[in-house]
Amino acid sequence: MTDEVVIGPLDLAGRVDDALRVQALAFGLSDDEIAVRRQIVLRHLTYPGARAYGATTSDGRLVGFVYGMPNDRGHWWSTVVEPYLRGWGLDDWLDGSFVITELHVRPGYQNRGVGRTLITTITDTAAEPRSILSAIDTESPARGLYRSLGYTDLACNVLFPSAPKPYAVMGAPLPLVRPARG
Repeated sequence: MTDEVVIGPLDLAGRVDDALRVQALAFGLSDDEIAVRRQIVLRHLTYPGARAYGATTSDGRLVGFVYGMPNDRGHWWSTVVEPYLRGWGLDDWLDGSFVITELHVRPGYQNRGVGRTLITTITDTAAEPRSILSAIDTESPARGLYRSLGYTDLACNVLFPSAPKPYAVMGAPLPLVRPARG
């Protein structure tokens, strides 16, 4: 694919269905899972500091997106991961962190720097000194990307209710690592 991709702020509420199509392709979601996630995304966007960035082609097609917000210990995600982090003495990562809630890129646009640009762009806007996220706990291109940006595992084998696979919680100081130029 030779389409030029532009990264910029995304009206995620206005393009939630486009974003969920990207997520469904990238993550393999069923129609029922998409319907549930739609409500979750729209609720998240009401949280203070929530923001999104998208990757669009010249014809306006959304091919990737990221969204996140300052972490709050009262949010559902934090209540699930807190005991795992506390077990390693790392639950302080839940404070002063910007959480990457979702990051997805259409398969045809993966391995082209789109995900890297999306996550670095959104975290560059964060006032928090660090970032946290969760990813399926397997060696994958996504985990490789996160590691290359400075994320390290804070807790592994994290079980989310109704998730079929365990997750890893990862954290990184901000700003994220950039590739050396040379």
